[in-house]
Amino acid sequence: MSLSSYWSFMTQQTGKGKSMFSNEETTEEATAEEVGPQEHSTEDTTGNTSECDGTPEEELQISQDKYLRLAAEFENYKRRAQRDQSDSIRFGSESLLKNLLPIIDNLERAIQCAKDAGTSGPLLEGVELTHKQFLETVGKVGVRQLSTTGNSFDPAIHQAVAQVESEGVDPNTVIEEFQKGYLLHDRILRPAMVSVAKEKSEMAEPCSTEESGEEGGIHV
Repeated sequence: MSLSSYWSFMTQQTGKGKSMFSNEETTEEATAEEVGPQEHSTEDTTGNTSECDGTPEEELQISQDKYLRLAAEFENYKRRAQRDQSDSIRFGSESLLKNLLPIIDNLERAIQCAKDAGTSGPLLEGVELTHKQFLETVGKVGVRQLSTTGNSFDPAIHQAVAQVESEGVDPNTVIEEFQKGYLLHDRILRPAMVSVAKEKSEMAEPCSTEESGEEGGIHV
């Protein structure tokens, strides 16, 4: 092969290489142009998402509302805790006091039986003194007796065990007390067992002889 032929052959090959490289660069540029709008669209999407959030004023108002609700709930909780603590102190001995009431009842029955039998002397005085000390002791923790006889019946503090017809007494009036009632501060420790007056029932008058004869069909 001559020198001129070899030179023309190399020139042709070099031209082909440049055309190949140029095609690759063109393809890369086209790919870059395609990727560019996609990245731009992602940024737009992100920007639109951030615009959906509330304004700073709205977020501040929401935070203030949450703070006020939490403060109100805490204040209510504190009041309930203080009330429960106060009730536990005031009524913590309720069960013990209920167990002491039958002892007071027995002392009262012993005193009443001694008086009915006409008994007197140091023994009765000692029982009466013991009964008085019991009432004073439970009174220091808020226990007091209920006054029932002659008052109107109240289902909140009375327990009716009988109804008795009584003349000269208004209906639903307590006429007799079988067991005393007691209060612990403002709460019922034990209701009083009482009998209550009721209206007197009228007896039906008997029918006359003529009416009986006519109704029964008897003729003389």
